[in-house]
Amino acid sequence: MAENAQSNDPRTQAERQFSVQRVYVKDASFESPNAPDIFRGEWKPKHELNVSTKVNRIQEDLYEVVLSVTVSAQLGEKTAFIVEVQQAGIFGISGFAEQEMGAMVGAYCPNLLFPYAREVVSDLVSKGSFPQLVLQHVNFDALFAQHQQEAMQRAAGDAAEPPSQH
Repeated sequence: MAENAQSNDPRTQAERQFSVQRVYVKDASFESPNAPDIFRGEWKPKHELNVSTKVNRIQEDLYEVVLSVTVSAQLGEKTAFIVEVQQAGIFGISGFAEQEMGAMVGAYCPNLLFPYAREVVSDLVSKGSFPQLVLQHVNFDALFAQHQQEAMQRAAGDAAEPPSQH
C-alpha cells in the first residue's frame, strides 16, 4: 500500500520530466539492386519490416534513442528494394522509477520516432521510382512488454539450471 500512496504523491508526479530535445535522421540508405529490370514485372511484392531500438545515455537525464527500421520488398526471388533508416531523438527524462525508464526509452520514445521514420521510408521508396509505401503503425508498447517477458523467462531459466561442473 505504501507503493500506491507513493506513486500517487503529487510531488513524485511533479518531479517527472520528459522533453524532446531533438529528432533527426542518423542514417538512411536505399538500394535497388535489380533496377532497372525489376520495373518490368508486375508489382505484387512481399514486404518485410524489421524494427529495433538502441538507447545511449548521453549524460544524466539525457538519452539518445535510435529507432532502426529496415524494409525490404521481394518480387519472387529478386529484391526490388531495401530501405534502412535510423531515426533518432534526444530526450530529457528524469524522475521516473527504473522500470518506468525502461518503458519510456523502450516504448514511448520509439512510438514518438516511428512517424518520422515512416516518412523517410516512404520518401526514399518513392524517390526510387516505386509505388508509395505507407508503413502501418508498430505497437512498441506490446513489443517492449514481449521483450520484458522473454528476458524474465531467460532469467528464470538461467536460475533453474544447475551450475556446470568442470
